[in-house]
Amino acid sequence: MNTGKFLIGGLIGGVINFVLGYLVYGLLLMNFFGAHTTAPAGVMRPMENMVWWALIAGNLTFGLLVSYVLNKGGVKGISPGFIAGAVIGLLFSLSVDLYLYAQITLWDTTYISVDVICSVVMSGIVGAVVGWYNGR
Repeated sequence: MNTGKFLIGGLIGGVINFVLGYLVYGLLLMNFFGAHTTAPAGVMRPMENMVWWALIAGNLTFGLLVSYVLNKGGVKGISPGFIAGAVIGLLFSLSVDLYLYAQITLWDTTYISVDVICSVVMSGIVGAVVGWYNGR
């Protein structure tokens, strides 16, 4: 595995994931997700109280995960990158959402369903960009 491509692809993927997350969760669907949470007041942080270092680190970690899997799998190109990223997003988000749903009462099943769909699309885009980078 090319370590340079892994790290740079991970950085690029993390930045893309951060931007997409802001657009999807912070702007486009913020009200929808707010309407489908069962969290009591004060549990969900408003935008101005986000712990930005943790959010940035989480996005970079996910970018590195996608980059690692795509690099190890030899995935090069936009289309195969999108497919691989979408599968990673599906399995990762479904796993985390179901774990959390089983243990805590923050979201309803509509929230989880839409979150998984958003994750699949976002992760697919991250995978497409990382796949493109790997193939250049």
